[in-house]
Amino acid sequence: MKKPDVKLVILGDVNVGKTSLLHRYTERRFKDTVSTVGGAFFLKQWGPYNISIWDTAGREQFHGLGSMYCRGAAAVVLTYDVTNWQSFAELEDRFLALTDTASADCIFAIVGNKADLTDECASVPHPEAERDACPCPSPVSTTKSHKQVVKEDAVALYKRILKYKMLEEKQCQAAEAMCFETSAKSGYNVDLLFETLFDMVVPGILRKRAEGLSQTVDLMECKGTGPKSSCCY
Repeated sequence: MKKPDVKLVILGDVNVGKTSLLHRYTERRFKDTVSTVGGAFFLKQWGPYNISIWDTAGREQFHGLGSMYCRGAAAVVLTYDVTNWQSFAELEDRFLALTDTASADCIFAIVGNKADLTDECASVPHPEAERDACPCPSPVSTTKSHKQVVKEDAVALYKRILKYKMLEEKQCQAAEAMCFETSAKSGYNVDLLFETLFDMVVPGILRKRAEGLSQTVDLMECKGTGPKSSCCY
């Protein structure tokens, strides 16, 4: 197995679509998934770099594993369901503290998934060229679900996260650029989300290499050879 150069972690409550987002990006399709148990690991090659993406469980009983998965992470994706305010509130109440083990210069993205349930534009299949602007308006039809979390809520949360991390807002990415609304079902903004983050973590990889430091654990070494040695993932 190739050694990852950097780690990205997806956090969020159960049923917000974390696994579906990852499947949409890596497999180019949407499929029904079951709740993740513990965590799952995916490796993405981005140019000459290997980026590990960790899909974590949202259930309470696996909450304690979150800080372990976040250890040394270069980017964290905090995911919520746009039709579920509680899933948004949980990001700050339950998941933010797990990121204390992430890198000091960790990049945060706030992602509202299931936008297809509230937005006509997001419900249109977007299999290719997701960086293009959506050509249609975004009305909420009578058949759509009520949107409980708007973009302004996500922007406000991002700014609170910067304060929690004691980071200067002017020295970080603009809040509006780090808050996304996506649909794993249609593919809306999924490529934009992951590839924006991949581009952002590359400078950190180069810096770590220049300093002669490793940001991630070698998975093969982590397995060990003794009967008491194991790697949790």
